[in-house]
Amino acid sequence: MRNTHSEVHMTRHLRDRSHPALRAVLGGAALVGLPYLGAVASTWYRYGRPDGRPDEGSLLDQFMPDYEVRECHEIDVAAPAATTLAAARDMDIYRSPLVRALFAVRTLPSRFRGREPEAHTSLLEETQALGWRILAEAPDRELVVGAVTQPWRPEVRFRGLDPDAFIRFAEPGYARIAWTLEAVPLTEQSSRFRTETRVSTTDPASRRRFRRYWAVIAPGVRLIRRASLGLVKAEAERRHAAAAEPAAAPAPALAAT
Repeated sequence: MRNTHSEVHMTRHLRDRSHPALRAVLGGAALVGLPYLGAVASTWYRYGRPDGRPDEGSLLDQFMPDYEVRECHEIDVAAPAATTLAAARDMDIYRSPLVRALFAVRTLPSRFRGREPEAHTSLLEETQALGWRILAEAPDRELVVGAVTQPWRPEVRFRGLDPDAFIRFAEPGYARIAWTLEAVPLTEQSSRFRTETRVSTTDPASRRRFRRYWAVIAPGVRLIRRASLGLVKAEAERRHAAAAEPAAAPAPALAAT
């Protein structure tokens, strides 16, 4: 009986000591989970009601004037537009720890099937390797990338089309997605980097599927977009500063002895 009382006392002691740690874990989960759930609900509610009006003259208007989703993110850069767009084209999105973590979760289904992740290249090269296609380009200013896909499937495939086929594409069961990398000149030495994504589905069933998918995934996509802004800004400004540095003077020749 004495041992039984001791065991009960010890169990209560451990349980009482574990309560603060358990409360801390649950509190941390709530701090993370509640904002995410709020973002999911907001995305669901705003689906089909994109905020803001796109800038006139955007190349995207040629390919998707009507859309259900529009996401636009931008940042000012202390570098010329040509330098900024070049940095965006060469961007390695995996340099961001946040992006690496998000993509590790996203690629779990393929990893479970024994497929190893491919080596990282620039964002543009990687998306083209996956099937995306450049639809239009204004040199040193903007490019538009697009594909048709079914992103709600466990393994996503992207089908690149030529520009005219992308515009006309209406096969049921798909989402058309187009996005841009753009550098808007502000002065000769500064610019604004902007990335915009638009989505249009081809039938009501696809709209319902994509709406569910987008509500869940959009918070992570927005984090990736914001991370990309910082990467492009840092690299473009580094390149501009390096180009502005005067070339080092050659070392004086030693006198012959």
